[in-house]
Amino acid sequence: MNKDNRILVGKIVAPQGIQGDVRVQTYTANPTDFAELRVWSGIFGVDDFKFIRVVPNSDVIIAHVRGYEDRTSAEHLRGTRLFINRDTLPDDVHDGEYYQADLIGFDVVRGGENLGTIVCFQNYGAGDIIQTDDGNMYSFIGAVVDFDKKIIMIK
Repeated sequence: MNKDNRILVGKIVAPQGIQGDVRVQTYTANPTDFAELRVWSGIFGVDDFKFIRVVPNSDVIIAHVRGYEDRTSAEHLRGTRLFINRDTLPDDVHDGEYYQADLIGFDVVRGGENLGTIVCFQNYGAGDIIQTDDGNMYSFIGAVVDFDKKIIMIK
């Protein structure tokens, strides 16, 4: 898998129960998206990951990874980052919608001043934050994306 073609969609945070199930913190718009995604990691492939259910009122799901059949073995998956292949996502998103992964490399501009280039997005619970190549972070709330110029204008 090309490292530049992968999109981080979640992380295994803990074992769940005694039969090897795991709790997954999801980074998708809707946790139920995991029912359709072909998820993989550096430890296991897409055919090994099985969505089970969503934890009510949260962005956590319960899943099972083939080969991890008890709580002790599932504990070794804690912290495992989960990815999908960018090529598996549909290109036909609605107007005003985009994949954050497609914005990596865009310039961040405020008041005509270039603040840096996007290297990643963070979210600590209060909304998405743009992180630039110099390590600075800016709120993504209210930002305007210009795909043609490859810039994001922030307030």
